[in-house]
Amino acid sequence: MIKVKTIDDYHRLMGHDKPLHPLISLINLATIKALPFTDPVNLIYDFYCITLKKYAGVKFTYGQQDYDFKEGTMFFMSPMQVFGFHANNRKNRNAAGWALLIHPDFLWNTSLATRIKKFEYFEYSVNEALHISDKEEHILNSIVAIIEQEYKRDIDGFSQDIIITQIDSLLTYADRFYQRQFITRKKANHDVLIQLEKLLVNYFKNEGTVIRLPTVQFVASQLHLSPSYLSRLLTTLTGKSTKEFIQEKLIEIAKEKLSTTDLSIKEIAFQLGFEHSQSFTKLFKAKTSLTPVMFRTSFN
Repeated sequence: MIKVKTIDDYHRLMGHDKPLHPLISLINLATIKALPFTDPVNLIYDFYCITLKKYAGVKFTYGQQDYDFKEGTMFFMSPMQVFGFHANNRKNRNAAGWALLIHPDFLWNTSLATRIKKFEYFEYSVNEALHISDKEEHILNSIVAIIEQEYKRDIDGFSQDIIITQIDSLLTYADRFYQRQFITRKKANHDVLIQLEKLLVNYFKNEGTVIRLPTVQFVASQLHLSPSYLSRLLTTLTGKSTKEFIQEKLIEIAKEKLSTTDLSIKEIAFQLGFEHSQSFTKLFKAKTSLTPVMFRTSFN
């Protein structure tokens, strides 16, 4: 694990020339001819990192899984996230794209200092990366070109404001493309929904074992997704939050047990992960307008 505190430290570690500005840097990945190491390594940055990567022969890990960046894909890192990669060899062949490094101090006393923390995709995992079309890539590259122009010119009283404005625009477009992705990547999203259904059914039918109610964090980790990404995906597909989805599946299993078994309400509540049957009864009534006893009676 290597902690990289400054952008200058990053440039030295990766073998780049000294950055033109201590708080921001734009790196053309096509100019990198060799990587500093081939052994798997994990890095933690003290700054933001926004990248558009097209790599061959390099696997990156970010969050729960490996990802192979062969096509135009973006991902976003905030300070203190763990990022790692493993190269098959040190030669950096067929690389393309760019990396924008932004130290939080560069955003100080600007509206973006707060706004940047509201973009959900900085919390997403690598398998939730932004897959962009050629048209979208052209838009983002045109914004980065303006940032590069300002980054390379002599600094004046307008430089920071112009760069901040372009970064804000870049993040806003990325947010639009992310929301589009939840709609257009239907098969991948549908597969996640099927996996979630199966996960919850198996979890709640784990009879005879003391379990707890599954949390949003638990089901997200089981699907190798971040909680924020899973919530956005489910809201788009079903109109329900992850918590609501879990509760509805719980009620569905509870109805099955109430109508097909002679288990007591307390036993059913225990099997579904409730420590107290009163909590189960309260949730069941809130979702169905009936108590478990009323439902069982009406069903019979």
